[in-house]
Amino acid sequence: MARRIRFNAFEMNAASHQAPGLWRHPRDTSHRYTEPEHWVELAQLLERGGFDGVLFADVLGVNDLHAGSPESALRHGVQVPVNDPLALVPLMAQATRHLGFGVTCSVAYEHPYLFARRLSTLDHLTKGRIGWNVTTRCFDSADRNLGLAQPPAPDERHALAEEFLEVVYKLWEASWEEDAVRRDRAGGLYTDASRVHPIAHHGRHFDVPGIHLCAPSPQRTPLLQVQAGLSARATRLAAQHAEAVFLSAPTIATVRRQVEQLRQGLIAAGRAREDALVYAQALVITAPTSAEAQDKHMDLLRHVDVEGALALLSGWTGIDFSRHPRHAPIEDVATSAERTALSAFTQAQPGRRWTVGEAARFIGLGGRGPVIVGSPAQVADQLEQWADSAGIDGFNLSYALAHETLRDVVELVVPELQQRGRYAESYVEGTLREQLFGRGARLPASHPGRRVRIGAGVGTRALPEDAPAIKAAS
Repeated sequence: MARRIRFNAFEMNAASHQAPGLWRHPRDTSHRYTEPEHWVELAQLLERGGFDGVLFADVLGVNDLHAGSPESALRHGVQVPVNDPLALVPLMAQATRHLGFGVTCSVAYEHPYLFARRLSTLDHLTKGRIGWNVTTRCFDSADRNLGLAQPPAPDERHALAEEFLEVVYKLWEASWEEDAVRRDRAGGLYTDASRVHPIAHHGRHFDVPGIHLCAPSPQRTPLLQVQAGLSARATRLAAQHAEAVFLSAPTIATVRRQVEQLRQGLIAAGRAREDALVYAQALVITAPTSAEAQDKHMDLLRHVDVEGALALLSGWTGIDFSRHPRHAPIEDVATSAERTALSAFTQAQPGRRWTVGEAARFIGLGGRGPVIVGSPAQVADQLEQWADSAGIDGFNLSYALAHETLRDVVELVVPELQQRGRYAESYVEGTLREQLFGRGARLPASHPGRRVRIGAGVGTRALPEDAPAIKAAS
């Protein structure tokens, strides 16, 4: 029996995400991103379509690499202005019952003590439907505005991420015992202090001696998500920690290679191949007939802002594309280090020489993933081919027009996949982790988050003997 195909939505709390220029389209409603109703409508739409959740991308800086200025990003609305996505979660959760929420937060710009409380609070308020998309940094402008004059090198960023994860695991998983909160009215005891433990973490980057401020939330640790690129570091981080992994590449062959690297990494990390669900990014453009879908696609392409797309591409790759003509092959304008960021294009179709303009027009409609166009049956055929050939579990769906693009998926593609037996008819009850994996609400015992040890001496918590410890940072 063919596996079920899963959908997740890819959004941003901004007027433009990965379709620069589409805000100019007369049917687009993304300008309503400052209105609570906009997000409530989206949440209810996605839940009606049986989506696993919505992943909120986020940036803490402005893309100012293109032409050495933020002018292009501001002028073309390229992921700026942008608001905080975490504030949307309680709003959308209140309007839904099952939809999950993934929030992007970078370890470079957070302190684990405060961050752990924020995520525990959201896990409580959503009844266990919060996920964390772990990232290591953002733009150089974010570094500067947060006082990081010398941003860490890639290896150091990943070392910081590992320690950050260790700290929040200790806070979420080990600080409070399950029965610490007693609420004993007769005895006047709210919390049994002997069951709440300081984590006594003293590491290279963080000192967190005390206790977690929150009682255990439904999941304790939020569902752990990673957007994994082609780099070995990103794949290793995902393999060691992620429960949901989001990939982005334009061809089945490229995604299949990424999936296999991830699966091998999971095994190397002592986890099972199926311990992480994999979603590939895609943009679906559909209509009742093939001809209508093709017309819609051409209409959307006419609204792509190539200059805005170049600003977006500059931020992703670290190359100032304003300095290069649009007919120039992208391989010829990149240094050896920058070619890694462009490998989604250069490795996707061996022998093809992408020009700067072609790459900009490609990402200008839905980012680095494929654009799947056709009638509901044609789209379903292509989604099945991607899922079965690339070995993915589902799709992280971007949008061209808010909320029309995803509404078309819900109303046209979801019923087609359900008719084929490839899409769930209903949700299962429980937390986000329970819905995705059909098991308990908490991290599995094999996950490194369950294998932390806290302190030495007073406040030490003994975890199950079958969970090997990982050493505290020193």
